[in-house]
Amino acid sequence: MPAYLFLRRLRRSPAAFCGLVIITLLLLVALFAPWLAPLDPNWQDAAARLQGPGAQHWLGTDSYGRDLLSRLIYGARPALGLVALVTLITLPVGLLVGILSGYYGGWLERVLMRFTDVVMSMPRLILAFAFVAMLGPGLVNGALALALTTWPAYARQARSEIQRLRHSDYLAAAEMMGIRGWRLLVGHILPLCLPSAIVRLALDLAGIILAAAGLGFLGLGARPPMAEWGAMIADGMQVIFDQWWIAAAPGAVILIASLAFNLLGDGLRDVLEPQHD
Repeated sequence: MPAYLFLRRLRRSPAAFCGLVIITLLLLVALFAPWLAPLDPNWQDAAARLQGPGAQHWLGTDSYGRDLLSRLIYGARPALGLVALVTLITLPVGLLVGILSGYYGGWLERVLMRFTDVVMSMPRLILAFAFVAMLGPGLVNGALALALTTWPAYARQARSEIQRLRHSDYLAAAEMMGIRGWRLLVGHILPLCLPSAIVRLALDLAGIILAAAGLGFLGLGARPPMAEWGAMIADGMQVIFDQWWIAAAPGAVILIASLAFNLLGDGLRDVLEPQHD
């Protein structure tokens, strides 16, 4: 689908366009964080501990005297970076397993799908936490853990689509022209699976944002003193009854980010899968 046609259809859904605008703003904030943040996010001022929102600190300070607005701005970097890493791992692995299973079938399908079923049968979030606990805290380890528990859904979805299209005239014509092997899989089968996979990914990213915040909340996300939204909520929980804004600010940003991905996912489903309605 041409880009101009895609954007024109997306603009017909105000909610989806709003989600796209919010995500774009978050990306710009993460990209230009050094110029947007008023202070160093890791600079500690013991004299300014637990200050409320004011002219000097617009969102107040935490228990170490660090500026909350600056930490919120810099916190977009690990959050969106983790989302990007999970995407780069999940989509290729899930689509590869699903396409190979659906196209070749036989023993390869049985082996790959049984392994996929085993991974899907385990609680996703608990399994991700267990992986991070074994690998150790960190942004890359968190992305690996979430990706290892996310790809099976994409594999099963791609497999079902390939099985439905396996004997279609489109693929039969490609095979009659001598197109086989990886050239057929990548050039003709993969584009058939991408639209539904992209829609599912956009809807899943909201849950990935929440899972990433959960890892940070438990101290399994980005390493201190890097600003991370989940870790900021954990710091604010200790003083939530007196200095509620410390936990409320990152919580609101997480809510907005997850809502934006949900809105965008619904819009992409209407644009890329009009038959869904």
